[in-house]
Amino acid sequence: MLIPRQLSKEEESEATDAEVTKEDQDKINAFSKLHNRSKALEEELATKQKDKEDLEEVSTELELADEDELIPYKIGESFMHVPLSEAQELLASATTELESEVTSLEDELSTIRDEIGTLKAHLYARFGKGINLEA
Repeated sequence: MLIPRQLSKEEESEATDAEVTKEDQDKINAFSKLHNRSKALEEELATKQKDKEDLEEVSTELELADEDELIPYKIGESFMHVPLSEAQELLASATTELESEVTSLEDELSTIRDEIGTLKAHLYARFGKGINLEA
């Protein structure tokens, strides 16, 4: 994402020396899209990690429950009363699925960060102080 900042007279003259080609503009646009996507992924990843922590906490609490007790378990928008063993199985399944989603998000975020690094290196090499890609 391009952030406007105040340039000194010297920096202004340096910045105007480099002509922006279509390829440069495409790379700037790609950087901006990747940057926005990375921020969205970071938020989604934080949410999923919080959900995973919550599931682990519930799993710990279920270990203290009575074997004969029916456990309210949320399925969709409703709560169903299920036996403890079934609730633990459902919880383990949900935790595994969430761990898979977290891993997938982390991989995608890593790939995007690599692409951003490559674009930053190219754009800073091309424009120097004439461009600010820090957010």
